[in-house]
Amino acid sequence: MHRYFRFPSLLLGLVLAACNPDQVFEKNLDFDDRTWAVQEKPTFEFQIEDTTQRYDVYFNVRNTSSYGYYNLYVRHTLTGPDGKQISRLLHQMILMDPQTGEPLGSGAGDIFDHQFLALPRQQFHQPGTYKVMLEQYMRQDQLPDIMAVGVRVVKSPTAQ
Repeated sequence: MHRYFRFPSLLLGLVLAACNPDQVFEKNLDFDDRTWAVQEKPTFEFQIEDTTQRYDVYFNVRNTSSYGYYNLYVRHTLTGPDGKQISRLLHQMILMDPQTGEPLGSGAGDIFDHQFLALPRQQFHQPGTYKVMLEQYMRQDQLPDIMAVGVRVVKSPTAQ
């Protein structure tokens, strides 16, 4: 169903993670045939040890320039170590300029990567394993040209 980004992307992610001591977690999952099916609900698990720290939770999206919309609606569900739901929100992510259709994000050729701050300064009250489940919410059973999604967790800057 899912597979990791190809080796060069994974290697680059590991190198960047090694350079950023504030990064707690990052994982991305590819979709088969560059299509996010509505029944696919990628779930990401990460460990939180320091409950006094605040964290920024980002959602990663990789799409092609052929994606048929300027935005992407994604609903997240965050669950704590005790299995209780902490939050569930709908996010609108702008992937292309609504006026010009020009792709946003960073990219080369026809592939673009985006990182959206979804949960700023999130506080986790229990140490342990947290889960984030992502659902595409575009009212389309098969959403073509969404190649991958992911989650990144970093320590929030203290001066906010």
